[in-house]
Amino acid sequence: MLNVIILAAGLGKRMQSDLPKVLHPIAGQPMLSHVLAAARALAPERIVVVVGHGAQRVQQAYAGQDLHFALQQPQQGTGHAVMQALPLLLEGDADDTSLVLYGDVPLVQAGTLQALLQARGQGLALLTETLDDPSGYGRIVRNAAGQVVRVVEHKDADDAERAIREVNTGILAAPTAALRRWLGQIDNRNAQGEYYLTDIVGLAVREGTPVAHAQPAAHWETLGVNSRVQQAQLERIWQGEQARCLLEQGVTLADPARFDLRGSLTCGRDVFIDVGCVFEGTVQLADGVRVGPHCVLRDARIGAGTVLDAFSHVEGAQVGDAARIGPYARLRPGADVGPEAHVGNFVELKKTRLGRGSKANHLAYLGDALIGERVNVGAGTITCNYDGVNKFQTVIEDDAFIGSDTQLVAPVRVGQGATLGAGTTLTRDAPAGELTLSRPRQQTVPGWKRPVRK
Repeated sequence: MLNVIILAAGLGKRMQSDLPKVLHPIAGQPMLSHVLAAARALAPERIVVVVGHGAQRVQQAYAGQDLHFALQQPQQGTGHAVMQALPLLLEGDADDTSLVLYGDVPLVQAGTLQALLQARGQGLALLTETLDDPSGYGRIVRNAAGQVVRVVEHKDADDAERAIREVNTGILAAPTAALRRWLGQIDNRNAQGEYYLTDIVGLAVREGTPVAHAQPAAHWETLGVNSRVQQAQLERIWQGEQARCLLEQGVTLADPARFDLRGSLTCGRDVFIDVGCVFEGTVQLADGVRVGPHCVLRDARIGAGTVLDAFSHVEGAQVGDAARIGPYARLRPGADVGPEAHVGNFVELKKTRLGRGSKANHLAYLGDALIGERVNVGAGTITCNYDGVNKFQTVIEDDAFIGSDTQLVAPVRVGQGATLGAGTTLTRDAPAGELTLSRPRQQTVPGWKRPVRK
């Protein structure tokens, strides 16, 4: 049986924010969410989050999830934090394990945690790392045989101990029953007056419990966040890792340093992504898609061979094969652009189906509309879908031609092959195959003069 304890009670004073530290985002998700994702990949029977500063906000952010919360108030060290979780842990037999993670160490990967659990065997396992500059970290002290005998915090270490480069990351896996026993024996007689979780290492050694170790697959997995600077550094590290994975899959990135993934991105073959693009939620790009600079895609599906030109926004929408979007186009939730269709600059679609080969090339708003195939929508066209209370649908059938500066006052239907003259305000259905217009007669007023300034 596996328990996961996530320590998330810290104030985060250096963040200079009212938001609890663990709710600050990396890649568009709170740091705690990243840790939870890694923990859930291990299929634990219970996850306990230890909260303190901003406890209510943290609990509200994860209300309704498979979590249990323990309150640490006041905060008296990592050992004290884990003590608060003990009453909530599940325990059945001697093989039960408790894994301790940190809400402000967001990039640890499930594979590394699995390796730590395997290293534990019947004893205690520490996740350690060897650093060129170990300043500030607790050091792993070993005996002549290379066995771990204790962990000494930086402030309590002497010069010889501070020269040790192997450090404790704080992440550990322990037998649940033994963890309860060891935590009952630690004290706070140290430089910081806190209960150190690392003191259980010495107790384990004294009992003859084996102390094993594992190391992370990548050095960045154990980096923590205590300031905005560190948050920004981890953001770029994580984005760089996402970019590397995409490059290895065959995706072309114009500049991997100017790429942001804040969700999941699935790409086909020969996809090109230009600089400054942001991907959020779940995004799918089929074979041969080209995404121009500074596009934002959120929960979108883009068909094969489609081109998104610069500064286009696609949210909650799908685009068929070989379409052309942008520049400066906006597809809002419910937009469905068919194959070979064009949505041009400063065109906005919302809850609208644009059929195969249809075009809205510039300066239009199409909302709550069902538009057929091979339709041409002229510049300045608006579907007037909202009466201030209710929304209504506009239907434009195949091969219709909508002249520039047309307003379609829904509910209204334009028949197949119909033409609407420029400047028309359509309030009744337009018959198929006919020209419909509502233009007033043009006239010239003889002798009229412009007013002059008095």
